[in-house]
Amino acid sequence: MSLRTRPDQAVARHGWVQAVATVLAGLIAMAVVAALGLWAAGAADLPDGAFPRVVAATVVVAVGGSIELSGGAGAIAETKAGLTVIPLSVTLTGVLVVAAGFLRPLRHRAVAGASELAGWAARIAVLWILVLTALALLARQTFTISLGEGTISDIGDLFGATPRVGFEADVPVTLFFGLLWLAGVLVLALLVSPRAPLPARLLRFQQSVRPAAYAMVVLLLAYVAVGVLIGLVVAATRGHVRETFGVILLGLPNLVWLAFTIGLGASWEGRVEGPFGLPMPQLLDTVLRTPDISTLNLRTLAEHDGKVWWLVVVDAVLLLAAAFLMVSRSPARMRAWQHALHMAVALALTVLMICLVGRISAHYGLSVLGIGDLGSGLSGDLFLRPRLWTALGFAVLWGLVTGFLGGLLASRVRRRGEVADSRP
Repeated sequence: MSLRTRPDQAVARHGWVQAVATVLAGLIAMAVVAALGLWAAGAADLPDGAFPRVVAATVVVAVGGSIELSGGAGAIAETKAGLTVIPLSVTLTGVLVVAAGFLRPLRHRAVAGASELAGWAARIAVLWILVLTALALLARQTFTISLGEGTISDIGDLFGATPRVGFEADVPVTLFFGLLWLAGVLVLALLVSPRAPLPARLLRFQQSVRPAAYAMVVLLLAYVAVGVLIGLVVAATRGHVRETFGVILLGLPNLVWLAFTIGLGASWEGRVEGPFGLPMPQLLDTVLRTPDISTLNLRTLAEHDGKVWWLVVVDAVLLLAAAFLMVSRSPARMRAWQHALHMAVALALTVLMICLVGRISAHYGLSVLGIGDLGSGLSGDLFLRPRLWTALGFAVLWGLVTGFLGGLLASRVRRRGEVADSRP
């Protein structure tokens, strides 16, 4: 009996130590990635020692927190600013590190009670709240925006209309969504890991859910790996090394997962105006920098560069590989149409996640004496949003086709539940 309860006793006795290690490891990993990315992007030169506060704000946003922008420009002027973007490279780093720390004490277990899992998650959540609170309090700063030289600068000096813009974390919103982010990470870890223990009542669902969830995570990580390889080639052959590494360390999944949905046939709409711009590739900025709202899809991109049709080929190959991986980890008794349904549902949920976290919105403007935005250099607007139902429809279609084909391709591979034929 003592041997059976030893894992539970170890988790209970050392749970707080392991929870502290998990939370600190996740925080440090995200902070390092955010700091290196911001440094590569030039944020280390910000005045008033603002760099650590910007790093804290980046981590806050990466885990679902909210940063509010504010501005002012004296009694006769007004500034407006807003920013909504998730640095998914930082987010992905946190997901992988926190999930690994959560699963580590549970390895080598076949079954775990619901109360044990809840207690282990609660320890991490309590510490996570403390960390998020500290980060949210640190993430605040105000900057003065230079008006440059000329008439506009003279007007600003004369009337005391030097624009200032600042950011501040919304603590309650950050704690709420930060906890939701943590809950999602822990649930996803249990769904994806083939060796993670589940309560006995949920064991019957692991054969249908885990192979598909695992295949989707591998698919997303494969796109990130391809993006890193392309980024390194670009940095080595075309220069702009710091800018390229800044994109890799801050927003690479934002770009490669966007390309993934476009390859499926999804459409995004957006606009780029003023000093704002999408980091790379330049093709996206070119398509979106128009007076009206532009559509971003295979057709509009192909009008500028025909090589974008390779996105369809890459999607087909990687989706078929993901489907084969899912089928090979599924019980042998499942039919091809069941694999198709599982793949369709998993892919639709994956694309939904990308559409929700991949949105971008940024705006900055200055007005004096009620006269609109002054000068193209002092105002800008950028947004990018998906056409959700179209994206989900294509995801279901691709999932059905690749899931069915994966089932046929893996039909000759020995899978879970099969018994070797011992006949001579």
